[in-house]
Amino acid sequence: MDTLLSVSTHGEFKVVTLQTPALMNSADLDRLGEELDRIAAGQANGRVLLDFTRVETLASRAIGMIVTLHKKLSAVSGGQLVLCGVSPQLTQLLKITRLDRLLKVVKTPNDV
Repeated sequence: MDTLLSVSTHGEFKVVTLQTPALMNSADLDRLGEELDRIAAGQANGRVLLDFTRVETLASRAIGMIVTLHKKLSAVSGGQLVLCGVSPQLTQLLKITRLDRLLKVVKTPNDV
């Protein structure tokens, strides 16, 4: 089983670095959803940064998972989901879906 993500800490944020160039496979998306749920539940302050630097393509289902994660973290006082390392293609997708207005996007973890 390959590694989909790695987890580290940067200041108050739990940093989730996605390790795969493609988030398209249903089984991988199931595993990713479970891991993100576990990470969100374990992050008491609700601050999570998703690093998409290595991701080149992703299924629309992954966007739904990001929105779900945002809602869970926003329910925690001071909770916040931040995205970084977002490719031009993903940036365009966020604009088309107007999620760029909902989600905070920065270039690197140091920019939060």
